[in-house]
Amino acid sequence: MESIKPFKLVFKEQQKHLSLPQITSIVLTQNLYEMLFQYVMSPEKEKKLKTFIERLEKHIKSKARTPFSAPIAELEFLDNGLEELQLLNWMEIPVSLFTIEFMDPGDDNDDNLENVLSYLENLITFNRREDTQDIYVYPSNLTTY
Repeated sequence: MESIKPFKLVFKEQQKHLSLPQITSIVLTQNLYEMLFQYVMSPEKEKKLKTFIERLEKHIKSKARTPFSAPIAELEFLDNGLEELQLLNWMEIPVSLFTIEFMDPGDDNDDNLENVLSYLENLITFNRREDTQDIYVYPSNLTTY
């Protein structure tokens, strides 16, 4: 492992997320799409649903050892579909949003970020927010994946 450049985790906020149940499959995601489709009444909402399902499928296919969750605020377009997810055992959990900042701005590059993320994988349960330096950190009392 390459040396880890000095960094800090900056707390941004705590969010409420809905977390996918542990037992799931790609078939389930297709059924989930069909079930939730009834709650999207516009092309804009349909696009958001497709993006959500794509993220979910990508997570499942990656066989990640971390939970999959989404901020409830980002899922509000589903309206009553949120209740459907909870009926399917999706749990509401508190998730903390942090951003990774390097102490020396000159160290801020993709390679150094990947080194930090690899290092953090052994310390905390988190998922990276796609295409950002933000990470969602999960409570330590969740079942490990």
